Amino acid sequence: MAGSVLTLLVAATTIGGAQAQSITQALTAAYEHAPDLQSALLSARASAENIALAKSAKLPTIAGAISGNYDWTVGRASLANPSGDFNGTTSVTAGLSYNQTIFDNFKTEAQIEAARAGAEAAEYQIRNTEQNILLAVVQAYMDVLSNRQLVALSQENINFYTAQLQSSRDRLDVGEGTRIDVAQAEARLAQGQASYQASLSGLEISKATFQRYVGVAPSNLSATHNFSRLIPNSLQAAIAEAEIGHPAILLSKAAIRAAQAGSDAASAAFGPTASINGSIGTGLASQGGSQGVSGRLGFQISVPIYAGGAIGASVRKANIEQIKSEVDAMSAYDQIRAAVIASWAGIQSADAQISAAQSAVSASREVLAGVIQERDLGTRTTLDVLNSQADLTTASIGLINASTNKVVATFSLLSALGRLTASDLGLPVQVKSAVGYTQAVQDVWQELRTVAE
Repeated sequence: MAGSVLTLLVAATTIGGAQAQSITQALTAAYEHAPDLQSALLSARASAENIALAKSAKLPTIAGAISGNYDWTVGRASLANPSGDFNGTTSVTAGLSYNQTIFDNFKTEAQIEAARAGAEAAEYQIRNTEQNILLAVVQAYMDVLSNRQLVALSQENINFYTAQLQSSRDRLDVGEGTRIDVAQAEARLAQGQASYQASLSGLEISKATFQRYVGVAPSNLSATHNFSRLIPNSLQAAIAEAEIGHPAILLSKAAIRAAQAGSDAASAAFGPTASINGSIGTGLASQGGSQGVSGRLGFQISVPIYAGGAIGASVRKANIEQIKSEVDAMSAYDQIRAAVIASWAGIQSADAQISAAQSAVSASREVLAGVIQERDLGTRTTLDVLNSQADLTTASIGLINASTNKVVATFSLLSALGRLTASDLGLPVQVKSAVGYTQAVQDVWQELRTVAE
């Protein structure tokens, strides 16, 4: 009886063989399914458009226009012309206009740099979102797996307590037991049934969470993976790797660049701007005929003197945001270092807990078998047997939790390193990225070619 406990635990983990739904398969399905990741990708593409918008500030705007008017007058009535004179003329004009800022104290260049940094930050946000999603998938995966193991363990407990209850009744019938033994067995069976129902509820909740992330219901799960090979050999190496490549840190660096460029753009508003403008067109009137071709070319230089405090406020705000971006970056460094250390310690702790739990399970099995034999010989009571089974159950639950914690801590460390991504894990998916889109939208003349076509 006692030996079947671990048998059920192993069966709950490995059932399904080659058809098992591996962690890699779950991560792959979640990557393709996750709406949050698609949302981050769309946000990055929207951020890329800011580059084209910033570049347009110093590029010409050309527009064509055509307009028409009909003018009429009614002359004053007189004795000779009692109805007055009516005169009507029609005029049509058509032309092109041209406007371009040729100098704005390098404000546009700063805005372009800010837009590029913002697009880069949005790309790193995709990677950050990707890591959060994949880690949540691993947690959901292991919750389903551990809850299935707990259900199997609870079912085994029910079988054991049912057998002990029947044994107590049989012993009572032949005068070798007491009603207390029967009552104790009944109480433990009731507790076991309640624990079984709680385990089923926990399993259903974890399955729903799994399906939310992965898009399909969990089938036969297997916690086997080989991603531990991505973990550095030492804690210091792990911290160094995280500080260089974690997307949250790279994002914070890009945010600093964007804030610095924003500050430069705000300061540039104090300087002069120069622009040129022109137009060319022709007109046609019903009475005068063609008016020929006319044109205009002009320039404008503007120097700000006073703007109601708006310029100074914008500079101060930009400087504050730059300082804030640097503070946020320091916070990101601290959080990543703490996450690496915590995950590293979690793996070490889980290893120790697994070793201790395995020893406890093995010892509890032997104790339970010995107590059952002694009870049969009359030197132990049914309560001793029930308590020994409870000890075995506690040790088994500890082993389940420790094994789950080891897997979650491993993937948590990969996330803290910045390596819980589809590329690093080698998932068979097309990596979601806005880099290609960003390169394409920087072609600011595409709009003109589209019109020409």
